[in-house]
Amino acid sequence: MNKLEKYYKKIANLPLKESYSRGELLTLDFMMAKENNIEIYYCTHNEYINKKAKVFIVGITPGYQQMSKSIAVARKCLEENLSLDEVAYICKREARFYGVLRSNIIQMLNDLDLNNFLDLKSCEKLFNDKDYLLHTTSLIPYAVFINGKNYTGHSPKIKKNELLTSFLAEFFEPQAALLKDALIIPLGKGVEEIIAEYTRAGIIKENNVLYGFPHPSGANGHRLHQFNSNKEKMKIRINDFFQER
Repeated sequence: MNKLEKYYKKIANLPLKESYSRGELLTLDFMMAKENNIEIYYCTHNEYINKKAKVFIVGITPGYQQMSKSIAVARKCLEENLSLDEVAYICKREARFYGVLRSNIIQMLNDLDLNNFLDLKSCEKLFNDKDYLLHTTSLIPYAVFINGKNYTGHSPKIKKNELLTSFLAEFFEPQAALLKDALIIPLGKGVEEIIAEYTRAGIIKENNVLYGFPHPSGANGHRLHQFNSNKEKMKIRINDFFQER
């Protein structure tokens, strides 16, 4: 919880709002690191870790929309004098894959029948009252911008850049070890490449990874084609995963 403690006062000094402009958040107060055209900013929703999750969804990095939502939620929680543990959990619940990302993830998981294996009416439950089954994070758990734009995992690739690799090692690797027995769902090929390296290193079990799941962004014009091309293969992997349990 050290990071949340560190930024507590800076968040508390923000006005109480539902969302923030870039000018309010992309400041030195919230900047964690900068290297050439790469900037990394703090956001609050990747502090909570659910070690007992059965499903582990991994993105590249939070975008600005998630960053703004997470800090707005934290600011409201601080106004209510909640403990830092409570703040971390509520931020996770409210901000993870906030917006169209979450809707697209839920739709695709339902199309893969994952809800049936978890005895849920819909995978939407993973994001509310059944969230004890779910853990989510990003390879870089804080918001990364390249020339001011959301980082997509390319140019540079994470493993080609020392700064990004250092964040990956410090924040994602320990979670990968903790969640190695969960069904791991990498969002898109950029995440898959990193996860594949961890399987080769023996940190993650190959049979636990759901390869072929597309990045859920609305800007991914190939999402439905990628999903439909890999759908049957993914359904088999999910079935095999739960059969082994």
